[in-house]
Amino acid sequence: MAELNLCLAQLDFTVGAIHNNTALILKTIREQGQQHDIIVFPELAITGYPPEDLLFRNDLSQAVDNAVEQISAAASDCVVIVGHPQHVGGGLFNAMSVLHRGECLLRYFKQRLPNHGVFDEQRHFIPGHESQVFEWHGVRIGLQICEDLWHPEPLQRLADDDIDFVLSINASPYELNKHEQRLGVLRQRVAESSKPIVYLNNCGGQDELVFDGHSLVMDGDGQLVAELPHCQTTLTTLSYKSGKLHSETYPPRESQNDLANVYDVLVLAVRDYVTKNGFPGVVLGLSGGIDSALTLAIAVDALGADKVQAVMMPFRYTSDMSLEDAEKQANTLGVQYNSVPIEPMFDQFMQQLTPLFNGAETDTTEENLQSRCRGVLLMALSNKTGSLVLTTGNKSEMAVGYATLYGDMCGGFAPIKDVPKLLVYQLAEYRNTLGECIPQRVIDRPPSAELAPDQVDSDSLPDYGDLDRILALYVERDWSVTDIVAAGFNEDDVRRVVRLVDLNEYKRRQSAVGPKVTPRNFGKDRRYPITSHYRYELQRQGQ
Repeated sequence: MAELNLCLAQLDFTVGAIHNNTALILKTIREQGQQHDIIVFPELAITGYPPEDLLFRNDLSQAVDNAVEQISAAASDCVVIVGHPQHVGGGLFNAMSVLHRGECLLRYFKQRLPNHGVFDEQRHFIPGHESQVFEWHGVRIGLQICEDLWHPEPLQRLADDDIDFVLSINASPYELNKHEQRLGVLRQRVAESSKPIVYLNNCGGQDELVFDGHSLVMDGDGQLVAELPHCQTTLTTLSYKSGKLHSETYPPRESQNDLANVYDVLVLAVRDYVTKNGFPGVVLGLSGGIDSALTLAIAVDALGADKVQAVMMPFRYTSDMSLEDAEKQANTLGVQYNSVPIEPMFDQFMQQLTPLFNGAETDTTEENLQSRCRGVLLMALSNKTGSLVLTTGNKSEMAVGYATLYGDMCGGFAPIKDVPKLLVYQLAEYRNTLGECIPQRVIDRPPSAELAPDQVDSDSLPDYGDLDRILALYVERDWSVTDIVAAGFNEDDVRRVVRLVDLNEYKRRQSAVGPKVTPRNFGKDRRYPITSHYRYELQRQGQ
């Protein structure tokens, strides 16, 4: 009976780094080619995913063609299956090429082009319409690319072909519950076809997307055969013999720790954003609060303590508890720690501004000025050292504008931008199970921006438990005010939250990029106009 050994290359490819991506592919071929019949790489591995409007460049197309030729020539001991963009005539396809000894044996074009959420493939590609079956050593493999598997039709087109299993290469980004979604899709396709599926995913951070790996192999009965690591690059051998797929290296895991998965995604996002963009390290403001505490832990786990600087910037309203807890965490994690009071800066600003304010009463202007003094300090450190400023705001704050432009929003990357406040607390508690580094009273104390005496977040916002649930319904599921109130929430709270979300789109457009973890993030997922009177239309309708 026919047998095959496949190498599944769950690797991290960088967008636009065609030379380095190709070098990684060639290195894998050299090291794995003699032991395997086929080596498989993810979707658009040569360019990285998503290449976006780089695909419009003629020079990129030529570089990809050259890379395909190099890979094909190197595939002397084995077959290489790799994803890349391919021009044919006047059209550009998302392609999957089967390469061996200088030849392209077969080429498949992705049939389903996603154009929802974070995906915009119809802007760049045209769809393929033909199924393709690759036969090697007597084993027949049906080829698919990512979104093809999420629809029944591409696999149905293979129904008349006597295939042994389906091979799907993917660049599928992470979000909460994505693993369960993938399992559900694979089981549905297996139920329809009775064919095993090999699902190979990309692994790495790319701006606001994180590809979590977690590749899967499922047999024709819908049972998992293999489950590759979450957020870790890896090479593994998959055997096909006696009509079945086998893996000895990564058996299925019995349970999934959702908090661990989210935390690992955030760590991978920071590591890849910082290293791929060439920053020597990061700097962040450590306030003694929960958000900056979690951000600091993520940064250290991503980069190492020697590449992280934490700066406490106290003011007259900063509590002794905040000062003590910030220093304690910095010392526990072993990062460079500095304390730079902002009161002299603030006083100088006020000295210059007071004549211009013409006796106006104190309000949020003075609070924002404190935050902007801190932003100036962090950006100056960034300019002098080359380190990237990490912002520390969470999704709940970004949603309602509870952040200061050119103040605490200063920075180049926002690790917890898509993490709701309650999830921030859960992740902090999870991180402490790996080794306590966030002081417990940072987790226990009521959250406060400490911009005014005895200030707490609940002075300005609903309880975070209610706030996060209202935001999930409005931002992620597009529920109306009427529907949210009908679900049991206080109408005044709902209207206030919805109003704040709508009013603060301009702030979010100026915020730093951050990794997506929820079903809909502020960025690629949710594209709302800044200038919009739709809320007035709803008011007229009584919603």
